[in-house]
Amino acid sequence: MASSRLEEIRQNRIDKLNSLRKLGVDPYPAKSFRDIEIGKIEKAFASLEGNQVTIAGRVLSIRKHGQLAFVDLKDASGKTQAIVRQEALTAADHSQGQLTFNDLSLLDEGDFAEIAGTVTKSQTGEVSVDATSLRILVKSLRPLPTSWDGLKDKETRFRRRYVDTNINPEVYQRFVRRSKFWEAHRQFFKSHNFIEINIPVLEHIPGGGDATPFVTHMDAIDQDFYLRISQELYLKRLVGGGYDKVYEIGPRFRNEGLSDEHLPEHMAMEFYWAYADWSDGMKLIKELFNYVLDQVYPGKKEFDIRGFKVDFSKDWETIDFGQIMKDKFNLDVYSPTLNEVKNALQAAGIKTTGEVSIPRGVDALWKQLRTTIGGPAFLINHPKFLSPLQKPSVQNPLIVERFQPIIAGSELGNGWSEVNDPLDQFDRFSEQQRMRDEGDPEAQWLDVDYVEMLEYGMPPTFGYGHSERVFWFLEDVTAREGVPFPQLKFELDETTKRIYNLK
Repeated sequence: MASSRLEEIRQNRIDKLNSLRKLGVDPYPAKSFRDIEIGKIEKAFASLEGNQVTIAGRVLSIRKHGQLAFVDLKDASGKTQAIVRQEALTAADHSQGQLTFNDLSLLDEGDFAEIAGTVTKSQTGEVSVDATSLRILVKSLRPLPTSWDGLKDKETRFRRRYVDTNINPEVYQRFVRRSKFWEAHRQFFKSHNFIEINIPVLEHIPGGGDATPFVTHMDAIDQDFYLRISQELYLKRLVGGGYDKVYEIGPRFRNEGLSDEHLPEHMAMEFYWAYADWSDGMKLIKELFNYVLDQVYPGKKEFDIRGFKVDFSKDWETIDFGQIMKDKFNLDVYSPTLNEVKNALQAAGIKTTGEVSIPRGVDALWKQLRTTIGGPAFLINHPKFLSPLQKPSVQNPLIVERFQPIIAGSELGNGWSEVNDPLDQFDRFSEQQRMRDEGDPEAQWLDVDYVEMLEYGMPPTFGYGHSERVFWFLEDVTAREGVPFPQLKFELDETTKRIYNLK
């Protein structure tokens, strides 16, 4: 909408707002007397016909025909029509927010209204409410776009998501499914006797992943803290503290670039299961995926994701990391030299930034290879140098007991048997800290407090985590489309500055 047109409409609505107040009407009352959701009226029409109800919602349209008007209202459960007759609304108590028929000119599309009346059907057979009173609940000052075509620009949709969800039913339903996605996780974990315990978001030492943290300062104790990049180390402290099955669903933060698959702030889940290992965990993750799919997408097993057709009704494939890298790059990933890794990168046409190390080089090779795998599959037998917190295999100490779900060319989770040998863990942390000191900003920090916890003893434990990236993939949308309010650079458009007299 052109800025001049918006300002004209806004001023017209402010004039109506002032007219309502002159009548003694409060355009923003604190209370509504709604006693039924709109969607229930049609579902239970047979039992409700002839009953008095009070509904409330946003005004979608107002159609006047002489002494008769039709007002369409919408709430979160659905929409319905109210029949407003002049003779039924000849008197109104303005002090209670009620409007007469002649006051309807002060009501606009986008306002919120409350209508009391009798459940009936119109002459055309449409379920309706025959109004006996009408109250205004909110006077809106800006009009909603009349259709999806009126809000095509993605950045505008992201900045004003509350408009997007009002006019685009698919976006609205996506965030309903997002809520169900995490609700299904909690139901699953509850059924398997896990307990959710909230853990700190602010940490002295960020750990549990290779990522750049956000840093902040706590004035009360005059120390820097980091927003967590993972829930791992505190949840494992809880396992060391005697909790056998524990998880958390909450936000984590990684001060890295925005992309179609990553956001600096996102929701994630991690769980830890004492006296279990990675093979136990792999079976549980299959169950978890099946349960979540059944709850969020009932009856659907095939998904179009990033150009792949992914069929979750099939058994998951198991992919050996060492074998597939040998087949593709002729590289022994368990004991490569740096020159061999660099040669493989060059042969594959992969360019890297900064100094190449064996872990970073092997990871870059794998990231190219994974884009060809549709899944669902489990990647197993990772090299130990790519997994600083995972337990080595008994058969081969260069391999760790770890798996990752691979779906549509990406890893969508991480599961592993935990290292609970404190001396081994200290050595691994020390190597990561050496890499960090030498300039690798994503290498992990030495967390001595965590090592001390291990010295008190942590039982054999399986750990797993995934983020809402799983949901974005199932929806086949970008990261910013998959969250209600994605991060954007703060800015104000010129119309907003002019309306509010801002510089």
